[in-house]
Amino acid sequence: MPKLKTFLETNGPWEQLVKLKNIRTIALFPDSLISLSSHVSVKAFPVPHRDEYSETAGFIMITPLKKYLFVPDIDKWEKWGRSIINEVKQVDVALLDATFYSQTKLPARSMKEVPHPFVVETAALFKQEPVAIKKRVTFIHFNHTNPLLWDKQVRMEVQRNGFSIAVQGGKL
Repeated sequence: MPKLKTFLETNGPWEQLVKLKNIRTIALFPDSLISLSSHVSVKAFPVPHRDEYSETAGFIMITPLKKYLFVPDIDKWEKWGRSIINEVKQVDVALLDATFYSQTKLPARSMKEVPHPFVVETAALFKQEPVAIKKRVTFIHFNHTNPLLWDKQVRMEVQRNGFSIAVQGGKL
């Protein structure tokens, strides 16, 4: 997105990578489709989340076989101008922010300082949706306090409710 592109081009250590042509920045504009190759296109869109240095973006990724929704960081679904349920219905796979499982998982800090949708909140939004829609959701981006990383019972509960949990090296 424009603000992040400028940030990378004018702040170290990234600006050195740009100057040495180790990386090339490409301007992305909200809701504009860009082809990365003959088989992959992406569309960036802004999401509300900690925009003090640059905008935060989510992405729609389109391949010949599947369409993906990627929202790894967002404050809360209700702050976004879109319905997460409707967005998930438009794709085959939705990779969604699961930084924190619930309100109690970061007891020493106010959750207003580190806003993210809790896994339990996202699951509640999809409660009335058919399993076929819930199966599209894969939770990603876990804080070290998130029991989805280490608590087998919590993982099983989320999976029983129809959702997937990303694992390193797993298939999407």
